[in-house]
Amino acid sequence: MKKFLNRLLFQHAQKKLEHTSQHIETPPLQQERLTGEIQNDIQTLKALLGNSFDLKIVRFTTEPYAYDGSFLFIEELTDTAVVHEQLKAIRSLSETTYLSELTPETLRKEVLTISESSIIDTLHQCTSHLLQGNALILSNKFKDGIILNSRKMPQRSIQAPSSESVVRGPRDGFVETLLLNIGLVRKRLKDPDLQLDYFKVGERSKTDVVVMSINGLTNPKIVQEVKNRLNKIDIDSVQESGVIEQLIEENSLSPFPQVQVTERPDTVAGSLAEGRVAILVDHTPFVLIAPLTINSFYQSAEDYYERWVYSSLIRILRIGAALIALCLPSIYVALISYHQGLIPTDLVISLAGSREGVPFPSIVEALLMEVTIEILREAGIRLPNPVGQAVGIVGGLVIGESAVSAGLVSPMMVIVVALTAISSFALPQYYVGVSIRILRFPLMVSAALLGLYGIVIALILLSIHLIRLQSFGVYYLEPLVPYSPKGWKDMFIRTQTKRLKSRPDMLHPQDKKRMDTKN
Repeated sequence: MKKFLNRLLFQHAQKKLEHTSQHIETPPLQQERLTGEIQNDIQTLKALLGNSFDLKIVRFTTEPYAYDGSFLFIEELTDTAVVHEQLKAIRSLSETTYLSELTPETLRKEVLTISESSIIDTLHQCTSHLLQGNALILSNKFKDGIILNSRKMPQRSIQAPSSESVVRGPRDGFVETLLLNIGLVRKRLKDPDLQLDYFKVGERSKTDVVVMSINGLTNPKIVQEVKNRLNKIDIDSVQESGVIEQLIEENSLSPFPQVQVTERPDTVAGSLAEGRVAILVDHTPFVLIAPLTINSFYQSAEDYYERWVYSSLIRILRIGAALIALCLPSIYVALISYHQGLIPTDLVISLAGSREGVPFPSIVEALLMEVTIEILREAGIRLPNPVGQAVGIVGGLVIGESAVSAGLVSPMMVIVVALTAISSFALPQYYVGVSIRILRFPLMVSAALLGLYGIVIALILLSIHLIRLQSFGVYYLEPLVPYSPKGWKDMFIRTQTKRLKSRPDMLHPQDKKRMDTKN
């Protein structure tokens, strides 16, 4: 498996090296050619790489042809076993060897035992390949250099994704190795039309980025839009897919994500089969999927593995949890501050008794508890796992009980805040929960100013924003706005699998049929 991934990566780099150079403005020195003076070329390459100590140079000499040369490689990135194997093959040349006049081509094809190698002639190509982990052969017999595929690919073992747990479904998740992630998707989509477009993003980091789509299925306009936005990125370093997400989204001021983020290969494969586009970034297990619509907020890959009745009920439950997480604190503030008449008499009496002695108005009480919950949540994430769990559980119980005992907040407010926090975790997309947590605060302020009227005004403004919002040319609220009745089969409920015969119309796929209509 490791050799297969190495071969793919080497071939990919060879094909795209010339393509990616047009996106990166290189200094004039790196555009110069090798001179054939081996010591001068080595000194130039060392200077281009900052005289780094990890650039290793292994010299070799063969008799009787006075064939002098050197292997150059960066130790941490290169599989030294491959280098030593090729070094042994060159040193094994003897007087009986018919290669009395070695050329780069004969050396590459008839002496070296490695199958992936190529000939290069510029300093820019040499430095690019060395930084990718390949080994370089320079010789006094010819000007050109020979590149060997000797990449070392340290990688984390495949594990279940931590941010998207499921009861039923695959347990493998993406890792930090790009080619392995591509293989996880290919394992699920054995389609020859699966198209991979390669980019290098970041002038200094030169991060590998791959755009995946299905030729003949995905809308070409969406694919081209994704490519155009990637080509426009001008940044020095990309260390995670979140940087690319922020640079390609349409409205950076919106609290809602416009690109879906996932660690699950089955989610990516399913999205590609629907007509979406996946963006894979090297060194991160998080893959981007575009375009994103609001129904992705409460949909999970597990919905399609369970029976449709159960999946539909769970979706309705998630929608209810999202509404609770967004509106419950603001409704409580509005009812307590302005609309006590809407509360049943027995409950009003109970609430009045529980709030007796609380020195703060309801809005201050709500903000105090919500900020406390957010601090506990953040502390639980940043601390080591055993300590973080203890802080989240014990801290919440102790602070809540202490606040009630001290008369700072009412018991009902603790219940409201706790129910709100739990509801925000019911959404399968963690990052959507973050958006709802952000919007919760302006809704509470609106409720404190105008009561239920303020909540209604805030929700109207939020709806206007969502109606106008787009993700790569697709409206965020589709198939609600614009209205598409076919899309409702997989919107609030998931209808029977045999009735999901067509792909979502909002994506405008070239191949709309997903299932044989005879079934």
